[in-house]
Amino acid sequence: MADRVRFGEIDALNHVNNVVYLRWYETLRVTYLHDYGIYEHAGPEPKFVVKTVGLDYKAEVHRGASYINVARTTQMRNTSFTMQYATFVDGQITTTGDAVIVLLNADNSKRPLPDALRQTFITRDGAVQA
Repeated sequence: MADRVRFGEIDALNHVNNVVYLRWYETLRVTYLHDYGIYEHAGPEPKFVVKTVGLDYKAEVHRGASYINVARTTQMRNTSFTMQYATFVDGQITTTGDAVIVLLNADNSKRPLPDALRQTFITRDGAVQA
């Protein structure tokens, strides 16, 4: 997803506020899940819940900068998968992140990842079983 840093996304030091990356990556994650049919492959009424999230800031991103955010699924467990994110400005990685997402049933019990979902992650992103 490509965009430009908005005034409301900067902090007092004139660079992107740390929490903004979490919003950007959340927006990208929801688009990813929708555009690649993850909801359909997960079975009836899936609930995807973020269990853990992490960020690594490598360089500042300033107001008005154009950026590209990318995401992929890197590994799978029985009921969860790990996504990695990166922000690029002028071809350079400025920030990376990761999140562990758990698949739940409507009653909040953990749901095993269906084979169709696993195959989507393998085919699309080269994800591996952890």
